[in-house]
Amino acid sequence: MSAIPSIPIDAQSPSSQVREITIAHSPDSDDAFMFYGLATNKVRVPGYKFTHTLTDIETLNQKAIHEAFYDVTAISFHAYPYIQDNYALMACGGSVGEGYGPMIVASRTFSLDDIKRVRVAVPGKLTTAYLTLKLFAPEIETAVVPFDRIIPEIQAGNFEAGLIIHEGQLTYAQSGLRKVIDLGQWWRDQTRLPLPLGGNAIRRSLGDQRIRVVTQALRDSIQHGLDHREEALTYAMQFARDLDQVQANKFVGMYVNERTLNYGEDGREAIRKLLSMGHERGIIPHPVKVDFVG
Repeated sequence: MSAIPSIPIDAQSPSSQVREITIAHSPDSDDAFMFYGLATNKVRVPGYKFTHTLTDIETLNQKAIHEAFYDVTAISFHAYPYIQDNYALMACGGSVGEGYGPMIVASRTFSLDDIKRVRVAVPGKLTTAYLTLKLFAPEIETAVVPFDRIIPEIQAGNFEAGLIIHEGQLTYAQSGLRKVIDLGQWWRDQTRLPLPLGGNAIRRSLGDQRIRVVTQALRDSIQHGLDHREEALTYAMQFARDLDQVQANKFVGMYVNERTLNYGEDGREAIRKLLSMGHERGIIPHPVKVDFVG
């Protein structure tokens, strides 16, 4: 795992009063854009030091469940039921698909009925992509493959189809693959709601005051990126796997926008509905109480 620079605190602040906040998120262009303000010292919070760790989302899901290691962590919404005792959802920082989202892509054309009989490579069983796939096709057979290996594995003939997330949603056609279904569109057709994919969770043990301060810091970082789009996009490009400037701008626009600052009532409803449906259909083993902080 690599780290991006932490925010230096005013030298006049006594070190004993500095609170370190550990943040973990994916090494993706949208997350990098979101955290640009904090990571590059454009957004400061007196008395707080923020350190950043970058690793893939399924690893972050697992760490949040088994270690509660980071104060703030990006998670798939599907992982939230398993960490809800130790973490709350931050009221900002989410990635929401407005009629788009994870896709099943394949090396040849499949009907929606036929794809349900194909073994599909998935990026992790705690990802929201996997949860949505199982809502779409409960009987479908899957195999876990690192998200950035799914397209190469299909190209190599090891799988006929895969469930892609992140930048692959824009690049799969360049790899000679065909879209079978966009699960974000399917979800919209089923519920008339956007598809909430990932958010940021914060440790409850930080206490109400620190939770408010840290959540505001993230909101300020998101706003800074939106207000200084060109600079934030330039920073994010170092994490834009296989995307050119135009594609990266499009991808960031898909997942860092006004909903990232505030889910909105329908966004919050979508999160609750997604998780409640997962529980009702036996994918999530226990009831979920969704609460937002900050």
